[in-house]
Amino acid sequence: MAQVNIRIDDRLKEEGELLFRRLGLSFSSAVSVFVSQAVREKAIPFKISENRAKDITLASEKALAKDWLLPEEDAEWRDL
Repeated sequence: MAQVNIRIDDRLKEEGELLFRRLGLSFSSAVSVFVSQAVREKAIPFKISENRAKDITLASEKALAKDWLLPEEDAEWRDL
């Protein structure tokens, strides 16, 4: 079985874990369900609008940037 590493906001992960636990799933199982459904449908299994996609992309870029930016560059990202 493959192991996958992802980066996700700490708070989002905690909230996801709580929700998935209530649904009887582990975080890993929930991700597997998402990927299985995407493969089955050959699409993302929920609607993504242009505005929402921009929000998600910006949040992802900010999270990843924290690992790569110098302190003065990080300050510029916080203002976005």
